[in-house]
Amino acid sequence: MIIRAAKLRDMAACADIVNTWIDATDWMPRVHAPEEVAEFYRDTVFERFEVFVADRDDQIAGMVALAPDNVVSALYVHAEARGQGVGKALLDRAKHEATGPVQLWTFVANRAAQAFYKHEGFTEVRRTEGDNEEHLPDILYVWRQDEAGSIA
Repeated sequence: MIIRAAKLRDMAACADIVNTWIDATDWMPRVHAPEEVAEFYRDTVFERFEVFVADRDDQIAGMVALAPDNVVSALYVHAEARGQGVGKALLDRAKHEATGPVQLWTFVANRAAQAFYKHEGFTEVRRTEGDNEEHLPDILYVWRQDEAGSIA
């Protein structure tokens, strides 16, 4: 597996991973049609953010999108690749590319993501009651590089 900068040709696979996750997650409402998600990734995420993919034998196993303000706006791993270090590798790349503390949001209902982010050195900053388009309570996490300058 290699972590590399995403190319526009990777966009459909990335959007598919997101759409598949939404459809497979019982607590996650579908706010946008799959085509709208794909358009958003093409026109916004791939245009404005640094996107990296986990590439396994020319198959996209996961993706991470890092906004210019060091916010991880998306981190998704293909269902068949979960639990194999793909998410960690992608998150490590985002940490490496960031120019300061890294922030990200996850839903309160996503307990697996919370455990993962805590394990990867993120600390909870605040919670909301659903100030997002899904109207789901969420948590803001932050990660800061340790004082030695290495990725925690």
